[in-house]
Amino acid sequence: MRVHLVDGTYELFRHFYAVPKHADASGKERGAVIGVVQTLIGMLEGGATHIGVATDHVIESFRNDLYAGYKTGEGIDPLLWEQFEPLEAAVASLGVVIWPMVEVEADDALAAAARVASDDARVEQVVICTPDKDLAQCVTGDRVVQLDRRTGKIWNAAGVVERFGVSPESIPDYLALVGDSADGFPGLPGWGAKSASAVLARFGRLERIPESSADWGVPVRGADKLARVLREERDAALLFRKLATLRTDQPAVTVDGLAYSGPDARFEELTASWRRPKLFERARAVAQERQRA
Repeated sequence: MRVHLVDGTYELFRHFYAVPKHADASGKERGAVIGVVQTLIGMLEGGATHIGVATDHVIESFRNDLYAGYKTGEGIDPLLWEQFEPLEAAVASLGVVIWPMVEVEADDALAAAARVASDDARVEQVVICTPDKDLAQCVTGDRVVQLDRRTGKIWNAAGVVERFGVSPESIPDYLALVGDSADGFPGLPGWGAKSASAVLARFGRLERIPESSADWGVPVRGADKLARVLREERDAALLFRKLATLRTDQPAVTVDGLAYSGPDARFEELTASWRRPKLFERARAVAQERQRA
């Protein structure tokens, strides 16, 4: 079997800006919710049997306590913000497992689920559905891969190296040096993608990088200055790496629990309120087909 793990927050943002606005029967905007539900049903119709979706129930997490500049919900369009909880309710009623995260983030939930699924001998492959570079650290050979469902691009371990110049294990260190504007931390001054990948491709982890650039043994432009910055800002780099490192201690998940269970009566009511009753019919048809198999 294959396990598909979906970044629900990313999908909600993507569909909010990509699909037409659509109000439900009460006049509330639900276009992005409908878009995400449609894509999940499409995955099920395409053969996906085990799916988990993670969302950021609140944007802030424990990382905001570690670094004041970490991302918040500030600036999110109110029409998008008001669709987070309806998405969670819709996915649950569709019969797909969903993890609304509060203390940790959706990325952490995906990382935790990927670890559990990859440890299950019955699982042929784990597909993490998001282009988010944070999740590249979870990629393992061809067993755990990352998929951008918008472009169809798949990254296995070799693909991560091609994309970033470092192995999956070094992604948190890479982000610590170059920063992650989406998450709100800047990285170290002067360090860019080329310099970070060149140095980390050899040393792997921040603490293994020699203090003197004379000991690096790789050609890096401005190496002396970069080495000085790393010496002076090492504590900041280690903090940024902690921010970029995904936690795998929650949520509690089992592979069997991710098996698609079919829609419930609430989903039928929702699709009727969206004036999209065929979505319920499609989901029910998938469930009935699985029961006959």
